[in-house]
Amino acid sequence: MTNQEDLKSIGALFAELSDSWNKGDGEAYGNCFTEDADYVTFMGQHLKGKKQIADVHQMLFNGPLKGSVLVSSASSELQPRFVTPNVAIVHVVGEARVTEPAQDPNDRASINTNVVVKQNGQWKLTAFHNCRIQAMPGGRH
Repeated sequence: MTNQEDLKSIGALFAELSDSWNKGDGEAYGNCFTEDADYVTFMGQHLKGKKQIADVHQMLFNGPLKGSVLVSSASSELQPRFVTPNVAIVHVVGEARVTEPAQDPNDRASINTNVVVKQNGQWKLTAFHNCRIQAMPGGRH
């Protein structure tokens, strides 16, 4: 049986991740991760550690993703699968909506697989893998 406080805290973590993105705040975004986190982008780049995650995202927020808004299912549909009481896997569907959609007409809908860990009573992301959503044969996602 899952602890309602843990579910609430994990939800707050993903809300902070989205809020940090929407504010264009790379440092706050990086603070959602453990010091040694692994982050794989939808293009297959592997970022290592919260500092690199923060720095790369700040570069994106200042450049190609300036003013973008992260829209995700995290606020309403989180269903963590607890591997242990202090480790959970969470899948989130979302999209980074750019300010000028005509500049990027591609479908940006993504799904990410997250491993969250509870350290010192606080939930943090320790692994994040993002990829574009593709239709399965037969038309399903």
